[in-house]
Amino acid sequence: MIDQKDIKIGTHGEQYGNWMSNPFLGMIGGIGAIAAILMILFFALWHLVILGVIFAVLTAIMIGMLIWFLWMRKQYAYGGGGIMDQVHRGLVPYLDFKGEGTILEVGCGSGPLTIRCALTWPKAKIIGLDYWGVSFDYNKELCEKNAAMEGVGDRCTFIQGDARNLDMPDESVDAVISNYVYHNIMGADQQELLLESLRVLKKGGVFALHDDMKPKLYSDMEAFAQKLRDMGYEEVELVDTRVPIFGSEAKAKSVMLGGSRLLKGRK
Repeated sequence: MIDQKDIKIGTHGEQYGNWMSNPFLGMIGGIGAIAAILMILFFALWHLVILGVIFAVLTAIMIGMLIWFLWMRKQYAYGGGGIMDQVHRGLVPYLDFKGEGTILEVGCGSGPLTIRCALTWPKAKIIGLDYWGVSFDYNKELCEKNAAMEGVGDRCTFIQGDARNLDMPDESVDAVISNYVYHNIMGADQQELLLESLRVLKKGGVFALHDDMKPKLYSDMEAFAQKLRDMGYEEVELVDTRVPIFGSEAKAKSVMLGGSRLLKGRK
């Protein structure tokens, strides 16, 4: 496996976007603008002081949130704080992959982790799968363009799919990797999503599934890890990645990733 420090992603004009998406920032800014307009109307036109105060507080909250989210956007960005790339560099070594075969990334977004895997294991084929919904301005064509610019377009295949029901046969890939995907799938049972990703993994294949595994979404992950062991999975570990990847729990929390944990092992 090539050392992650030797792999430089995003140096050829690739467009990897940002985990703090423009639509989300636009929503926060829009709510703030509406609150400010209502505040002015309640104070100046309708003379309803109490409602004016309520919307003044809401406006201040939304402005504060927008400033925080803009700061996070800069922290995440390639060419900024670089946290997106930092997380990928920290995640890949947890995948105990021997270098040959097929790796599936569930939720590839704009493709940087898929591409990093291709650069890490030059003999491997990588499949990047994503739903490519409206929350981010990502698509198959963008991923393919990024992979080609990084020189691995011939070994990266990008497909549209749903993590809740992967359109892939049982035991069809040699490794599965994922990063901050499952918590975004509203209304799903996150542990069932993990099992669906593991369904397509060959016997003996390895996995590294990283997410913001807050208990309110994931329930008892220690119990889930034991469930996998009872099912015959080997080397199953649940790793707190806040310090190894971010340097401290406080830093992880400051960018809304305070529940970062990694489930790894072998089928």
